[in-house]
Amino acid sequence: MTLISLVGISLAVFALIATLAVRSGFRHEFVQTILGANAHVSLHSVSYRDENGRMTRAITNYDEMVAEIVKVPGVTRAAPLIRGQLMASFNGRNAGVEVLGARLSDLQTLPLIANPETQRGLLENLPGGIAMGSVVARELGVQIGDRVKIISADGVKTAFGTAPRIKSYEVVYIFGVGRYDIDRVRVYMPLDEAQAFFNREGTADEIEIHVDDPDRVDDFLVPIRMAVGQRALLWTWWDSAGGFLQALETEDNVMFIILSILVLIAAMNIISGLIMLVKNKGRDIGILRTIGLSEGTILRVFFIVGASVGILGTLIGTVLGCLFALYIDPIFTFVNWAMGGGVWDPSVRYLSQLPARLELGDVLSAISLSLALSFAATYFPARRAARLNPVEALRYE
Repeated sequence: MTLISLVGISLAVFALIATLAVRSGFRHEFVQTILGANAHVSLHSVSYRDENGRMTRAITNYDEMVAEIVKVPGVTRAAPLIRGQLMASFNGRNAGVEVLGARLSDLQTLPLIANPETQRGLLENLPGGIAMGSVVARELGVQIGDRVKIISADGVKTAFGTAPRIKSYEVVYIFGVGRYDIDRVRVYMPLDEAQAFFNREGTADEIEIHVDDPDRVDDFLVPIRMAVGQRALLWTWWDSAGGFLQALETEDNVMFIILSILVLIAAMNIISGLIMLVKNKGRDIGILRTIGLSEGTILRVFFIVGASVGILGTLIGTVLGCLFALYIDPIFTFVNWAMGGGVWDPSVRYLSQLPARLELGDVLSAISLSLALSFAATYFPARRAARLNPVEALRYE
């Protein structure tokens, strides 16, 4: 019974720490890819009428606005962008892509684009071509140096209707940031080329802004709006990904509760073992009481017996859980090989691999929960042993 209790506590703590580590790793990697390849704050203009009387949201004085935004304390980066949904075609293959027009100097300061997980070609060659995500490049069969057609349905208006706008660009840089929804659709081209392709000369669609503390991004909204005027519309990274992160947090809390129940069930084995021990040692308890041992001493003896199982099991489970988090890559590679591959689908989970992040708070939470439940489970059988009447224990001896 002691061995079963020890194994149960160890496996429960191991499962709790491993799950918390994967949970923390998934959230950290997901947030890092959001913050490393996307704007922390996106600035758009409110709708207005241009000189031709058409409604538009184009930003004409984007350079002046960028200069004012970077003066805001805590803002680390601001860059104008052109954004459009187009189609890329190569060698008979087609894919929907999101084309972003940006200056080379601005892309070199975008962390996950300048220093992605994987890369081919040189970002410095962007003025002579386009940069493309690794997944869409693989789907199209594109290599560095190939020329890809970018097709826009909003083309030139003729007497026979609107003709699509088609232009070929050389692929000079292929990046993989490790997040499927970015690598699958994103294409970068120079800002001036994007302005010409989308007929937006001298304007930008938005300004992407990075701050030094993304978790406090709401604190920057008022200073930014004061710097550029009240006609600016601000959209933060939390507005776009907050729902997903809240779903992750809810799932985290539910998983912690479920695994806590697993630890509780394992701790119940300690109760079973101690109750059997108390019944088997009833005569010995009676003899010890008759020679002068107090109830408190008996309680401490049996509490130490049960608590030692909980402490040792918690220690073993903690070591196993930490080792799992530290060596998750080879473990996952083996599991993927044993299952024949395809265990992790980036198109569903967005990240390219299973992450794990060992955090002190998670480990301490698991240890505290396990010890608290183990001690609580130990106390009641120990208390029963301490209150055993020595006369009843020795009556039939």
